[in-house]
Amino acid sequence: MQTDALIQAGLNLIGQALSIYDSDLKLAACNARFAEMFDLPQELTQPGADFEDTIRHLVARGEYGEIDDPESFTAARVEQASAFQPHYMERTRANGRTISVEGAPLPQGGWVTVYTDITEVKSQEQLLRTRSEMLSEEVLARSEELAATNRKLGATVSALEEAQRELTEMEARTRLTTEMMPAHIAHVDSAGRYTFSNRRLSNVMPGRPSQIVGLHISEALGRDAYARVLPHLQMALAGDPSTFEFTDTMSSRRIRVAFTPDESENGVYILSMDVTEETQARAALQQTRRREMAAQLTSGLAHDFSNLLTIILGMQSKLARMDLPSDAEPLITATLQAARRGGNLLNRIADITAHRAWRPEPLDVAGFLSDLHTLAAPSLPESITLRVDCPIKERALLDAGQLQDSLLNLILNARDACRETGTIHLTAVEVRDTWIDFTVEDTGSGFSDDALKHALDPFFTTKGDGGSGLGLSMVYDMAKLAGGQLRIGNTATGARVTLRLPLRHAAQHVGNELVLLVEDSPDLRATIREMLTSLGHSVIEATSVDEALALAQGVPDIAFVLSDISLEGPTLGTELVSALPNKPVYLMTSLPGSDPRHQDAVARTAVLPKPFSKPDLATFLGHEANPT
Repeated sequence: MQTDALIQAGLNLIGQALSIYDSDLKLAACNARFAEMFDLPQELTQPGADFEDTIRHLVARGEYGEIDDPESFTAARVEQASAFQPHYMERTRANGRTISVEGAPLPQGGWVTVYTDITEVKSQEQLLRTRSEMLSEEVLARSEELAATNRKLGATVSALEEAQRELTEMEARTRLTTEMMPAHIAHVDSAGRYTFSNRRLSNVMPGRPSQIVGLHISEALGRDAYARVLPHLQMALAGDPSTFEFTDTMSSRRIRVAFTPDESENGVYILSMDVTEETQARAALQQTRRREMAAQLTSGLAHDFSNLLTIILGMQSKLARMDLPSDAEPLITATLQAARRGGNLLNRIADITAHRAWRPEPLDVAGFLSDLHTLAAPSLPESITLRVDCPIKERALLDAGQLQDSLLNLILNARDACRETGTIHLTAVEVRDTWIDFTVEDTGSGFSDDALKHALDPFFTTKGDGGSGLGLSMVYDMAKLAGGQLRIGNTATGARVTLRLPLRHAAQHVGNELVLLVEDSPDLRATIREMLTSLGHSVIEATSVDEALALAQGVPDIAFVLSDISLEGPTLGTELVSALPNKPVYLMTSLPGSDPRHQDAVARTAVLPKPFSKPDLATFLGHEANPT
């Protein structure tokens, strides 16, 4: 209210009359000079006064002279105001005074009008005309015309300056909006040079510059990436839109690009996004579906085969107890061994086709591999050496159980390849902050050409009767389930198998940080808040995604977000991960691992299963908790 009073006082100091009407033709504001100039009653100078009532009052007072049809005149003025256009005019009032009227529209609708009494100016012009006998009539008329033109030009300049200000503000808002997008938005001209960029290229494709306006697209992307996008760019320049994906060699990121032709300038609009996590999640989902189909196909056969094996084992046991020739005993023993091996094979098939989920948890990779060395070493002969190298110091989100099974499988395969003597080397390295590679190399005979083609196929083996052909298939299955890859090849000294998994850094928080807790259950929110504060954190709270986003934008000191997946409102907490790309967002849920919402969350960030204790939360966040 104090601000409104100050604004009104300032308007009243202006020597010209001023009125502001909104888009509904209601008075929004005016100054004292407006009421004085037109001798208006108080009710017509209050906010909300109707424009039509004001015109009707002025007509009745004779402001516009004699009017034959006042209502038609009033209606015409109202209609003209409804379709308001910027203007400048001069008119002589019924009282003989001359005023100029300058009107300009407002961005929010409505208009502002300034009335200036120019009677004295007109009198001086008339006096000049009367007393300046030396000036020709043409010069005087020209002077008056120029004076009127200058006043009109002044009004036009004001309107243009206002339009320029609005355009500048609109451009600033547009740029701010595009720079907040988790994607690179750009435009190149027909020569392939950037004319606009929201400066997010380095976020989508690490290693590239952010300031790229003026650069050719080949300079910004690099030779390899430019070669991949060039055919699609040429299509877009020819008028055909294109959407495609490619893997950026420099950053190992999966990039989705959309090229849209700009027909007005013969250029191309570009939208590019990092879809690495989406691709990993899609690969995991596809592998899950394949496994479900395999389970459906094999479950019936395995059931019948298991029954047959049970019958065979029973009959062979009966034969073993009968009085048979001595040469029958080896046949019975061999049959029993084959049947039991068939049972073991059924169990291996069940391991592949049974429902499993990738359940990552914070894992000290170096400590995990050290424990793995202790576990695997007794299975190796003394003549085979196992070396483990791991320069990774930070924790990562990995499924320790499935990873251990897979790496043990690779180590045992390498042992068999080395035969009598050799070396097995296990390494773990981070790749461009996107992947973590576990590589097992050996000094054995390496993969044959046939093995390189079929080693990942189920039941393919080079061990004859001694192998099931399911070891590498199980590792491959685990890699795909996690959204990763399995690569096999040979080195100069033997074989190499690389298990590439998505790199998700585990939380590393040591307390004394501000946490945004997003949970819609009051009781549960209070419990988790107490856990966080006892760990040394300060906590602010929200119950929905919208409320959390509002807090995140208004409180810049938030260190990380801990959110439930299912929240108040229609939006899942999962959306906070992409909505807040510059803040760590961790999720928690009581949904089962088979739920698609849980699987989608795991593909995006770290997930803490409910229920959890304070030590569980402390481990999840990367610091020790006081168990009491």
